[in-house]
Amino acid sequence: MSVSQDSSNNTRDWDNTFNMHPWETMGTKSPDRLIASRADGIYLFDPEGRRYIDGPGGMWNVQVGYGNERIANAMAEQAKSLAFNSPWYFASDVGSQLARRLTSMTPGDLNWAFFTTGGSSAVDSAIRFVHFYNNLRGRPDKKITISRERAYHGSTYLAATVSGKERDRTFMDTASELVAFLPDVNPRLRPAGMGTEAWCDAKVADLETLIDEIGADRLGAFIAEPILASGGVIIPPEGYHQRTREICAEHDILYISDEVVTAFGRLGHWFASEEVFGIVPDIITCAKGITSGYAPLGAMMVSDRLIDELRAEDRADIAFSNGFTNSAHPVSCAAALANLDVMEESGLLEHVRELTPHFQRRLARLERFDIVGEARGVGFVGCIEGDLAPSNATDEERLAIDYKFGALVDKACEARGLIVRPTINMCVFSPPLVITRDQIDELFDILEEALTEVSDQLGP
Repeated sequence: MSVSQDSSNNTRDWDNTFNMHPWETMGTKSPDRLIASRADGIYLFDPEGRRYIDGPGGMWNVQVGYGNERIANAMAEQAKSLAFNSPWYFASDVGSQLARRLTSMTPGDLNWAFFTTGGSSAVDSAIRFVHFYNNLRGRPDKKITISRERAYHGSTYLAATVSGKERDRTFMDTASELVAFLPDVNPRLRPAGMGTEAWCDAKVADLETLIDEIGADRLGAFIAEPILASGGVIIPPEGYHQRTREICAEHDILYISDEVVTAFGRLGHWFASEEVFGIVPDIITCAKGITSGYAPLGAMMVSDRLIDELRAEDRADIAFSNGFTNSAHPVSCAAALANLDVMEESGLLEHVRELTPHFQRRLARLERFDIVGEARGVGFVGCIEGDLAPSNATDEERLAIDYKFGALVDKACEARGLIVRPTINMCVFSPPLVITRDQIDELFDILEEALTEVSDQLGP
């Protein structure tokens, strides 16, 4: 047995025995996950040297691809000069530089950066800031956050609280009294004969109805992903974001745009809120692509208006008592600065905008398979949704059929060297932004082969 084989066997055994992964199931069967031993560009390699296209782009975050020496070297140099500083007592060159740089990219007056450890902690911080803001303004009851079904905002307590309902049963608690959910905005769910404009009207009316029922005096914020990413790449109807933003402003409800997935090039812009969807929110949360996954980092970007409303001479001793040991971690900030340099100097945003039409054309072609109910996407994000369950199936039967679709497509893709992210009856992909036109074709060629196999397996 070679050293690499022995090492991989140990890794799998130790992983199965000691490592509790995110969303770990409680079954007794070992998960026997793939082992990633190295990576380069858009590809991951297992210990035996088999190559896989990283379809999910890590977890929506490996924008510049793997093996970028400039980022690695920047992290190493920072670790040698200043590996850590307490954010309570010191500032750092890299943290201050990154804050300034981010505020030059954000829309409107979002000129304050509050650094966190990732997307979940950025969302938690944003919700805590809303509560803090309303407490200081003498409105202690204005605390409920509006969210949407199928939304995903993170797994820390408040972030999980504002994440939409799952189809499958969950055994996790949340602070349900602090959230109100709007119905699914997916245009695919509109009744037969209803156009997208009428659907948009109905979804905007959902927000107005909720505000009337609960009362604006109890509603602190509306949190919305520009596209509902983990919920299945759901793209709200055109005009939805602008209209809901206006309604929130009318009722003094803060608007949080959760750009943990969509920021830093995924849709071809630094931030998607204004450039793609035409809104300037009060707060933006971001993470993931900020470092291309080379180090953990997130941020909450806050508008001047909100900060100015809170600042006063008699509040000098009142603190926003929220933060983390690793806020503005120097090595993470160095990774982010180098990552943004690489993206800017290589023209990566322009690259995404140039190849998006081809990416989306190849995606749309997948709808020719009878087992695919819809293929949808925007920018370098795509999702195929299976549609196999008969109309008279029970919810339990439909869930079982949908799980089978996702599992079969995942297995067929993996056997051909492509990793996708199965979520019940959906498979999501968001490859590294450095993917070339030929590699886009390679990705979709594999998907077509996999869907052909799954179609044959499932039969008419």
